[in-house]
Amino acid sequence: MANQNLGKLDRIFRFVLGIVWLSPLAPQFENSAYNTIIFVVALIALIESFWGWCWLHTAFHIDNKNQ
Repeated sequence: MANQNLGKLDRIFRFVLGIVWLSPLAPQFENSAYNTIIFVVALIALIESFWGWCWLHTAFHIDNKNQ
């Protein structure tokens, strides 16, 4: 696994976002494709909060682990 590149605040934000969007409080749309996108984004945010690593941060050479 790659080195962690997410700071503590970023990991907390992603965790809360993932939990809220996977709960019944998630935004619901008539188009099921939008609901699927929200589910996938929430799942990715939750996984990244546990791993502490984000592929977009790696792609753009962002490292806020010390923040």
